[in-house]
Amino acid sequence: MEKNKKAKLEEHGWKVGSAANFLNLSSDEAAYVELKVSLSNHLKEKRESEHLTQEALAKRLHSSQSRVAKMEKGDPTVSADLLLRALFALGTSTRELARVIV
Repeated sequence: MEKNKKAKLEEHGWKVGSAANFLNLSSDEAAYVELKVSLSNHLKEKRESEHLTQEALAKRLHSSQSRVAKMEKGDPTVSADLLLRALFALGTSTRELARVIV
């Protein structure tokens, strides 16, 4: 957030913090959430760059289009394992994956 915007919000009595602070997450929990968000975002970018629909990716994964949509939105019911399997199904290399999670 921009410093000016943050200052204006605080001047008006708003408390500015992170989602981790708001949800009272430990540093480990916050890191896990950030990891899943990064994987979800990259999955959508990778699928779109391959010109695949959610339905086409779902067929590769033997899953459903709605499950792929949940994966791309970072739904909490989606495991990191499933996100990784989907990324590998799209041809993501371990080197590319390392860049995503750093």
